[in-house]
Amino acid sequence: MKILTGDNEVITRKVCREVKLDPGEILLGARIDAITEDELADIAERTSVFAKLTPSQKERIVQALHRKGRVVGFLGDGINDSPALKAADVGISVDTAVDIAKESADIILLEKSLMVLQEGVTEGRKIFANITKYIKMGASSNFGNMFSVLGASIFLPFLPMAPIQVLTNNLLYDFSQTAIPTDNVDEEYIASPRRWDIDNIFRFMIFIGPISSIFDYATYAMMLFVFDSWTNPSLFQTGWFVESLLTQTLIIHIIRTAKIPFVESHASPTLIGTTIIVSLFGIALPFTVAGAALGFTPLPALYWPLVATLLLSYSVLTHLVKVWFVRRWGM
Repeated sequence: MKILTGDNEVITRKVCREVKLDPGEILLGARIDAITEDELADIAERTSVFAKLTPSQKERIVQALHRKGRVVGFLGDGINDSPALKAADVGISVDTAVDIAKESADIILLEKSLMVLQEGVTEGRKIFANITKYIKMGASSNFGNMFSVLGASIFLPFLPMAPIQVLTNNLLYDFSQTAIPTDNVDEEYIASPRRWDIDNIFRFMIFIGPISSIFDYATYAMMLFVFDSWTNPSLFQTGWFVESLLTQTLIIHIIRTAKIPFVESHASPTLIGTTIIVSLFGIALPFTVAGAALGFTPLPALYWPLVATLLLSYSVLTHLVKVWFVRRWGM
């Protein structure tokens, strides 16, 4: 936090003492006019209080902080504050400010409290976290499915999943993700600001996505060699449909946190609810009339303990890779 004021040094020190802020060395406007932009950038980073400033000097200080890579919010209510309000990343004013200050500001406070800003920043970080979760889930899931379909097309004499079944799978999976905006976000994640990092998302897709393909291939082997579905495409497609839907739905809870899911970090009740609903619907679908219309067939009893083993193994492996990934590149 820094104070930029047009008042003189004596008044500024008194106000700082009243709010229990150590002003340290106060930089005066007269000195700012005598230094270069690079010098000002260095001084502005280590100085907390600036006094006897003109409107243009306030703007220069904001721009100097920008040159140091800082994201600047500026709070002001007077005519002299309007240049700095415009120059700041976020200009903040109050409803009792002069018109030009309010017009220059991005945010106008309607009450004498900065807590609304704190709440807004926290909510913004949560939204950013959940958007990132959604993108990582979608990218890694689709990347893995691509490998699974390509591999299956090499040796299968039929489609691993019919087009209508793929659409149904995607519809149910997308429904389970509609609750992500309501999800809880770990306190550690929102403790500091995050930047958009497309390289991190790409690496996440590369390392996490193919894990699902490993278990898709294991499901292929199970359906072909345990249940002999070489000549029964419907049984094969049903088995992969259920496994694919359950793994995609479950992985939401693994990817959503850097911690141990269900133990150290819990999803929102809404996200847990949609996960349960979609999973139960996918399990029951092959046994219904609607499932028969989609080309599904009832699965044998042995299928369920085997697919449960695959799900558990998939969850453990994905979590271990995620922990390694977070330690190396962050979440």
